[in-house]
Amino acid sequence: MQEFLLPVIKSALQSAAIETDKPVQIEKPTDKKNGDFSTNIALLLSKECRRNPRELAAELIGQMIFPDGTVERIEIAGPGFINFYLTPLFIMQSVEHILLEGKGYGSSCAGKGRTAIVEYVSANPTGPLTIGRGRGGVLGDCIANLLETQGYSLTREYYFNDAGRQMQILGESVRYRYMERCGRDIVFPDSHYQGEYIREIAEILFHEHESSLIDSDDPGIFKDTAESIIFSSIKKTLARIDIRHDSFFNEHTLYIAEENGKSANDRVLELLESKGFIDRYEGATWFLTTKLGQEKDKVLVKSSGEPSYRLPDIAYHLDKYRRKFDLIVNVFGADHIDEYPDVLEALRILGHDTSKMRVAINQFVTTTVDGETVKMSTRKGNADLLDELIDDVGADATRLFFIMRSKDSHLNFDIELAKKQSKDNPVFYLQYAHARICSLLRIAAEEVGFKPDGSGAHLLQRLSLEPEIQLGFTLLDYPEVIRTAIRLLEPQKMVEYLHSVAEQYHKFYQECPILKADPDIRTARLFLSLATRQVLRNGFTILGISAPESM
Repeated sequence: MQEFLLPVIKSALQSAAIETDKPVQIEKPTDKKNGDFSTNIALLLSKECRRNPRELAAELIGQMIFPDGTVERIEIAGPGFINFYLTPLFIMQSVEHILLEGKGYGSSCAGKGRTAIVEYVSANPTGPLTIGRGRGGVLGDCIANLLETQGYSLTREYYFNDAGRQMQILGESVRYRYMERCGRDIVFPDSHYQGEYIREIAEILFHEHESSLIDSDDPGIFKDTAESIIFSSIKKTLARIDIRHDSFFNEHTLYIAEENGKSANDRVLELLESKGFIDRYEGATWFLTTKLGQEKDKVLVKSSGEPSYRLPDIAYHLDKYRRKFDLIVNVFGADHIDEYPDVLEALRILGHDTSKMRVAINQFVTTTVDGETVKMSTRKGNADLLDELIDDVGADATRLFFIMRSKDSHLNFDIELAKKQSKDNPVFYLQYAHARICSLLRIAAEEVGFKPDGSGAHLLQRLSLEPEIQLGFTLLDYPEVIRTAIRLLEPQKMVEYLHSVAEQYHKFYQECPILKADPDIRTARLFLSLATRQVLRNGFTILGISAPESM
């Protein structure tokens, strides 16, 4: 609807001989008394035009030409706001387009011809997926779904952390448990992975090799076996909540020497050194971030010779730029909040346009059962596991609860609430609205022969009651909600919107008789229900939850 108003306002500015670089802002007033939409353009331009804002608003209104039957009235409010009141006829005519576009409603060609990569999950294959990683996985998957609605050619990528000290510790952990299984007395280090899954991997190795590996000079077999088994488990867990990836980028490839004898990590150090941003002291190699105004330099290679997280991350992102993506989206956990700005700085120093790279940081998750917080520790083996959560509350509740709060907020996952079959449960509330509409349409088909073929959709124009208009008006917000969710990398906006759709539909259902109404009004209200179901379904697809037809 904003796209309908925008060209008319711009044309009015042109007719009034006003040239400006300031964007025209169109908003929905909180109070419906102030119109369906409002703009403050007269206030924004009054100073440079040297005009009283109310007088300027009046002049602009005089230049606005809308098609008949679309705008009921335009008013000036307060110091110079311009408020637009749309006609019920125009709102309902617009709702007809939802039915025409169907699954494509809300989609656009904004990203057509452009490529995008979304990196998400990227958990170290050192253990089963935890709930915390699950939140980032769902966030990334929903962001990818949002971008696909806008026509982007999309790559969903998992950065496979298969190098570094943690992987060595994983292999050592399995080796210790294998030695135990072979009858050796060992002292298991507190610093190593102690979960039951380590014993299970050791058991598999013992079953295949018996005790023949106990004095093996190849420690890699323990790491490689664990890595393979754990990553297979991670993939299966992700599949349970419909999270998929198109590509997997292996971290270890950044350590491998290429034809010139140097690895991708080596090239990063060379390039940064050529720009004057590398120094070596205290036995380590440092990224001179103090030159960028930071308090301390950052270690890229430790005194042990092991790279810090920053070095391969910079090399990995250089590879993303080499692949020439138009948009790069990274979904990270809160543990990356101090690291990723340094990666961006390195990319800028090396001449890359970091405006095409966007980062979504999702905060930590805690789970509560009967009001008690469940503590977790991956290393100790008592972590909240994503598989167990899915077993407990189901895939739909798992996904929706992860994104029903802003990614910037700590999430308290209330397991008891997620299992409730009541309107207090956000998942139940949304899915019940969809199921209610499906039930209504089935009854209408059986009792009055309703056919959702679009032949009676024009009767929508006869609806004018407040609950009908408000529901229709809310349905028309859907494309703008998608754009907002993409701009903020915040699928939560979609959850909030769908909740408002469900709320408006329940109000409409209670206050406007449907099956007992006169035939034309009945048909119109059934088509309004059909349009609501379509918006809910489209939104559910983006969020990755099911649309049950009965509950």
